[in-house]
Amino acid sequence: MEAVAVIDFETTGLSPAQGDRATEVAAVIVVDGQVVDRYQSLMNAGVRIPPFIEALTGISNAMVRSAPPAAEVMRAVSDFVGDHPLVAHNASFDSKFWDAELAHTGRARRQDFVCSLLLSRRLLPQAPSHKLGALVEYANLPVAGRYHRALADAEMAASLLLRLTDELRERHRARQVSVELLRKLQRVPKHQIERCIARERGR
Repeated sequence: MEAVAVIDFETTGLSPAQGDRATEVAAVIVVDGQVVDRYQSLMNAGVRIPPFIEALTGISNAMVRSAPPAAEVMRAVSDFVGDHPLVAHNASFDSKFWDAELAHTGRARRQDFVCSLLLSRRLLPQAPSHKLGALVEYANLPVAGRYHRALADAEMAASLLLRLTDELRERHRARQVSVELLRKLQRVPKHQIERCIARERGR
């Protein structure tokens, strides 16, 4: 599989459309099954963190007050990621914040997301839950740090992505696991997985 950037945000809430902002972002670059580079930063968007979010993430208002401005961080992480395909666990969440925070810098996303949550539902349907922590435990993946901190979650999502690509090669006999194949698989119903892989195999 080509090199990808796995990203994760911590935020003040669920929706940038409701005024929620990012408090932390991380990205890890995965090449040939290995994390080869990392970026992580807290970010100050000038928005207060609710107490329950502070308790969940451990990121306090005092921590973000002394963090770099959000726009500065987004420019840096966007440069770090470059044109690598983006991956996130529950990409519908992270892509909204990526787009919204990037818009504050006058930039726009150039690449699509791969969602390890959608892929896990199709490739690990027997897992008891498809939340990141449950999948890490189910697949016996390394715990990279505290859950709900951006770098640890990005590292664990990267480990999950690699486990899913192994699943495709070993159980589904996919010869070549490309980002394009992953994007196709995350959109098809479970019962069409084998047909989708067979089409790619026949190319």
